Amino acid sequence: MAYQPIEDYGIIGNMRTAALVGMNGSIDWLCLPHFDSPSVFAAILDDKKGGRFRIAPAGDGYTRKQFYWPETNILITRFLHPDGLGEIEDYMPVRAGEALPDQLVRRVRVVRGRLPFRLECTPAFDYARQAADVELHEHGARFGGGELVLGLASSVPLARCESGVTASFDLAEGQSVAFVLRMLDKDESPACCPGLDQAEALFRSTADYWHRWLSKCTYRGRWREIVERSALALKLMFFEPTGAIVAAPTCSLPEALGGQRNWDYRYTWIRDAAFTVYGLLRIGLTEEARGFIEWLDQRCHGASVETGPLQLMYGIDGRYELTEETLDHLEGYRGSGPVRVGNGAYDQLQLDIYGELMDAVYLHNKYVTPIGYDTWCRLRKFIDWLCDNWQRPDEGIWEVRGGTQHFVYSKYMSWVAFDRAIRLAEKRSLPADRARWLAIRDQIHEEVMEQGWSRERQAFVQSYGSDKLDASTLLMPLTFFMAPNDPRMLSTVDAIRKPLAHGGLGADGLVYRYDPSEPPDDLLGREGTFNMCSFWLVEALTRAGSSDPARLEDARLLFEQMLSYSNHLGLYAEQTGDSGEALGNFPQAFTHLGLISAAFNLDRALG
Repeated sequence: MAYQPIEDYGIIGNMRTAALVGMNGSIDWLCLPHFDSPSVFAAILDDKKGGRFRIAPAGDGYTRKQFYWPETNILITRFLHPDGLGEIEDYMPVRAGEALPDQLVRRVRVVRGRLPFRLECTPAFDYARQAADVELHEHGARFGGGELVLGLASSVPLARCESGVTASFDLAEGQSVAFVLRMLDKDESPACCPGLDQAEALFRSTADYWHRWLSKCTYRGRWREIVERSALALKLMFFEPTGAIVAAPTCSLPEALGGQRNWDYRYTWIRDAAFTVYGLLRIGLTEEARGFIEWLDQRCHGASVETGPLQLMYGIDGRYELTEETLDHLEGYRGSGPVRVGNGAYDQLQLDIYGELMDAVYLHNKYVTPIGYDTWCRLRKFIDWLCDNWQRPDEGIWEVRGGTQHFVYSKYMSWVAFDRAIRLAEKRSLPADRARWLAIRDQIHEEVMEQGWSRERQAFVQSYGSDKLDASTLLMPLTFFMAPNDPRMLSTVDAIRKPLAHGGLGADGLVYRYDPSEPPDDLLGREGTFNMCSFWLVEALTRAGSSDPARLEDARLLFEQMLSYSNHLGLYAEQTGDSGEALGNFPQAFTHLGLISAAFNLDRALG
């Protein structure tokens, strides 16, 4: 089988792990039991070795459609043919107030006519480093792979194949059959498949969970459906046992085909998670914000190291070491190696994370619940550490692997850290070294205005002494570092909007994070436009639109244009390639929270 485009996938999950389901009915990515566990299916990273679980009609001539059951994360893949119409319902069961075993349900049914189907389930354990030990049983198949054992419950006969099992079956109009893949104990056999009534009850309870969760969303604006879809996608990236949030549920999907920027995003970045909290708070989803703050509070107990009292990322269970390794036996998506698991950037110095952290805490204190004294004492230590370290060069928001620099984004987000800490201390009358914090906050502002501004470019730049633009400066008005209508800010926005050929970062409304021909590292591969940066531009124009209606109108047009670059399900990868294709890990939390924030603020500005 050929690789599917990244944008041809949908996601299902249970807030512990997630699976990617292609429009051809194939599950090509699944890690068990958790997001960052070794993969069971990874055909998206190696079409021949990775393993998959495919169910689809046999033969050719089918038209395919894929959509979510309204207001849920239940995915429907529909196959249309002159002989009939069939569909597959894919979901991981969830139910309010009850922990369900890790399982994946695939219900196949024919709505009209009669269709032949073929099933292929070929697990490849431990990133395809361990072949499955396959046993056929009365009620299905059992797959063993080291410490992990899976059962596939099936009511149709299964046959052994080289690396798993297959089945062929016909369904007539009104008929359906369910398959359940779940984790087993070592001495356990696959259970019976649920009958029609049981399968329907499981479907309804899962749909009810998602309906109830989404009903808490308070957004009622112009783009309600796409905002709710982004919220549902973000919810799938929460790790419910700890409250952590993964940046994306995949690893090593390339930012450039044939390039080297293939990273593992199945971890929790302080930055991404803090922005996610902000995005969900804007639309009334406070439960996740509370869970993340509790997770974050546990990280605050970590010992201080050379790179600071906080790491920029952690494992979803809170672990500190995320050692990076390459899997040379996998060819990578469409031959884009190396395939990496773990993330070597975990021990980088990134000073901006304290700004995102304090902004999230400030908003949580304001909109959810006040923080406690002990938490404040830990946060206060962070700010005191930043007092002594904000002038250091770091690796910055883009996690460059070409050496440290004085990145403008890191500097002004340090200003945000002091600003929010001062505000919080004043609002709650909390003890703090206010005089020192205030003096450093003002010092940072003056320094950024002097050294981060290029008189030649008439724009804020990527780093001190540089003349390169960087889309991260678009967040200046969003963080209140700059007034949105300040002449310097307007000039920066205009400079970034220009096409690459004219010195900007624009591409017909989309935005590169920096000039892809001059990346701040030595890695190969020309990347695409950065989707979240395109939404940052919308927000910068929205805020500038308060005094310039033309910019507000531009913001709306660019936002609605950006919506057209989602896939058929309203999902975004990290980047959009030159041909409009999705690039990078998928779906990406940062992009979806950028969409939510842009939609919220733009809708409010339009009135």
